[in-house]
Amino acid sequence: MPGSPEDILRRAGRVPRADGFPEIDTLLAEFDRLASEHPALMTGRRIGTSRRGEPIPGYTIGSGQRSFLIVGGVHPNEPIGFRTALHLVGELLADPELLRASDATWHIVPCIDPDGARLNEEWYPTPEDRIFYARRFYRPEPDQQVEWTFPTSYKRAYFDRMMPETQALAREIDRVRPDLYVALHNGEMGGVYYYLSRPVPELYGLLHELPASLGLPLDTGEPEAPYLETYAPAIFGTGSITDAYDYLEALGLDPTTMVGGSSSSEYAARYGTLSLVAELPYWSHPDANDPSPAGESYAELLNRTSGQLIEASEVLGDVLASASEHLSIRSPFLSASEVFVPMLADIGRVDRARASEPASQRAATVAERFGCEDLVHCFRLRYGGMLLRALDAESVAGVAPAPLRRLRSRLESIYSEWQDAAAAASTAAVIPVSDLVGVQYGAVLAAAFHGLGEGAS
Repeated sequence: MPGSPEDILRRAGRVPRADGFPEIDTLLAEFDRLASEHPALMTGRRIGTSRRGEPIPGYTIGSGQRSFLIVGGVHPNEPIGFRTALHLVGELLADPELLRASDATWHIVPCIDPDGARLNEEWYPTPEDRIFYARRFYRPEPDQQVEWTFPTSYKRAYFDRMMPETQALAREIDRVRPDLYVALHNGEMGGVYYYLSRPVPELYGLLHELPASLGLPLDTGEPEAPYLETYAPAIFGTGSITDAYDYLEALGLDPTTMVGGSSSSEYAARYGTLSLVAELPYWSHPDANDPSPAGESYAELLNRTSGQLIEASEVLGDVLASASEHLSIRSPFLSASEVFVPMLADIGRVDRARASEPASQRAATVAERFGCEDLVHCFRLRYGGMLLRALDAESVAGVAPAPLRRLRSRLESIYSEWQDAAAAASTAAVIPVSDLVGVQYGAVLAAAFHGLGEGAS
């Protein structure tokens, strides 16, 4: 029966093999091809325009009673959703029974941030190489991310600088008023975990079975933000800006320096929407799902890794400050570095404040240790790589003076040490792209058929 748990697990396990991720032109051309071949079932329309003037298309499939909105590219360094969206559309078009059983009108936005995605395209064909990936990595600063630029107004926090892409997504949410909204995010290292905008106990078993059926571990360490509610192992609430603000305020920190725009799922909540995020890593590690004691307290772990984050911020900040008088190109890599480099220290200070709480005196788990330690590697590789790209832009343009070239060589040497440290600490396994798509695709179907109460299956 289409949409039964057994059917969803079968579908997740039969995703065809794929190598890497498509570039934006290839992705959109494939969507256009499918729409032209199935005009009775699939239509396309322009939903907005990117900051650099690129049309943003959306597609609609079916005409069921319920409204589902699936959006890729909400973070441009997270392209698993490109293949998930393509596979989902292909399945809906090829299997009339699946489309009919869903009783839904499916609205698909393949990539909501094409400008940012194009700055990652160099590594899309070879995502299995973490060093290659990080050195060519790009992620916009938070107030330039579609996901985190929805309006905020809470206590002393206020944000209303919605980008054109965010406005396009907001209009689409307002237009279709989705029963289900899935932002196609993905993680980087460890195991699989999920976010839901409200508790849905009926979903938890199937969400756990999906990665297990493909041999992937769950990530049972701490959530990405400490104030998020845990619904079940590796399943968390999406939380809200008010949750973040109140948590930081309770720690004695100034939330206005760390809280910006709200998320797309928080915006969609005005329509009673169930939001789902399935976070998939490129590389799996067994420690991500190990609940055994790590041999140190959680406070000791937080103090140790927070110090490493603060140190990385200071190292990168020193290079950035020394380079500033020599920089002439306001590249996206530079503007992002100017925000993320000090943000590393902010994250470290939050973790130090958490370490002083009585609850942190408990024993840390192996999964928590893995998550905290790999976050240090992740952020050093990501943001060191982006700062190098900012300096590279000057050299490529032929305008880098000698002092800037020396700074770049110094940073390259530090970055090489960070690469070696990450490689030495890792026994991770590369996950086949088909398995990543299978879990994310299966999670979408699980929410569509089993997450919306009566009439959902």
